[in-house]
Amino acid sequence: MAPPSAGEEQQRSVLVEAYRHADLTLEQLWSRYFALGGNLDLLDVEAFLAGLVPAPPHECDILAHTVNERLDELRWQRRVPYSHPIRQRRPATGPLAALVHLLEASRTAPPERLAALAAGAGRSMDVDVVVHLVDHDQRQLRRLSPAGRPEPSPTAIEGTLPGRVFQAARLLPPEADPPRLWLPLLDGTDRLGVLEVGVRNAGDLYDPALREQCSWLAALLGHLLAAMGPYGDVLERARRTEHRSASAELIWQQLPPLTASTGAFTLAGMLEPCYEVGGDAFDYALAEHAVSLAVFDAMGHGLPAGLMAAAALAGYRAARRAGCSLEDQARAVDDVVAAHFSGSAFVTGVLAELDVASGRLRYVGAGHPPPLVLRGGKVVRALEGGRRTPFGLASGVLAVGEEVLQPGDWLVLYTDGVTEARDPSGREFGEARLVEYLRRAAAADQPPPETVRRLTRAVLAHQRGVLQDDASILLAAWGRDRTV
Repeated sequence: MAPPSAGEEQQRSVLVEAYRHADLTLEQLWSRYFALGGNLDLLDVEAFLAGLVPAPPHECDILAHTVNERLDELRWQRRVPYSHPIRQRRPATGPLAALVHLLEASRTAPPERLAALAAGAGRSMDVDVVVHLVDHDQRQLRRLSPAGRPEPSPTAIEGTLPGRVFQAARLLPPEADPPRLWLPLLDGTDRLGVLEVGVRNAGDLYDPALREQCSWLAALLGHLLAAMGPYGDVLERARRTEHRSASAELIWQQLPPLTASTGAFTLAGMLEPCYEVGGDAFDYALAEHAVSLAVFDAMGHGLPAGLMAAAALAGYRAARRAGCSLEDQARAVDDVVAAHFSGSAFVTGVLAELDVASGRLRYVGAGHPPPLVLRGGKVVRALEGGRRTPFGLASGVLAVGEEVLQPGDWLVLYTDGVTEARDPSGREFGEARLVEYLRRAAAADQPPPETVRRLTRAVLAHQRGVLQDDASILLAAWGRDRTV
């Protein structure tokens, strides 16, 4: 083996000196080195440290890392060099340091600590940060205190700058008095609220670097809100304005996020009445080359309907995740409903699969309102194929409908609670009103999540805020350049 170079000898010399300060026996040093993946035996390590034999650079680096880890434990300032350039270690100041601290601190923090951690990250960036969560009705934004609880006087979504930021899901022109930025809080494309960022002076509002750094913070907080929320009740409680019924609790726990996107495909859904929903549910699965969709409406009301809808959803997911065909997914839902509920029980629904490359849509409609296809801002077709009896009732030959979608098309799945919602005079919301609403939204280039939010508000307003039946929408937009 060639004699060590000057750099290798310097590394060995510093390593030996550092080892003297590491407070490790030779056996302890070798044990740690071996645990990190070292291949030299104890005698080879001893000979190397004594300068009797050289060692491969990779093994030297593992030894250096072993000693450096020990020095970190002892808070010793000098470090052993490596045989190649080492990337910059954890930043001590600046926005990246704030993000790293927030990420690390959140690992063991209870959910209610997130608002305080966010404020601490903001102080590291010399800004004041406040989290505002959207309520489940998507009517207001609720400011969180440092304890993670909603403060009085929420901000309405309609007619306010924070509300418009939530609706558009992007940064809008800031407020100058007091000077502050508003940024959307998103988990992927699912809208969770907005982030308020107070700055020291109005000039900072137009600092492009600060805007970018605040967008990093908002992006991380959006993911942390979604990830930490299920570990406790405080963040979830902050989003509620009413007590949720047992059936609604069951259904909402089964649902995927209300909005999701792959860039080329965007989905947005909503259930009403938010705190009393019982028999409606929806599901989806996004992949690079395919999209699966489902909407269910169980007969009856309250918890019995919720249990049936949850069972239908579970049967569908189990079959879909097992790689079953659309036909077998439908049979699986049939089997679950028929086996666990009375002989007259049923669930209506639509199951659909889209091949993203070709636009080929295959679907089954089980006693459910037919999905609508919008193209160029107009409803071009109601999908009447693939009709069969509701899930859970005896069915003969299973037919599967087919349609070819085009990029830019919207596919709208909904339950009859939308079209059959009645105002005090008994007039239904109706399919014609639904189609007209969708036409206006598409013509205005309104993104799917906001279309769904406003449509459910319109249905509620038509029935004066009290729905007699669950009303659900699942809107899928294919081939859009922007996803929210």
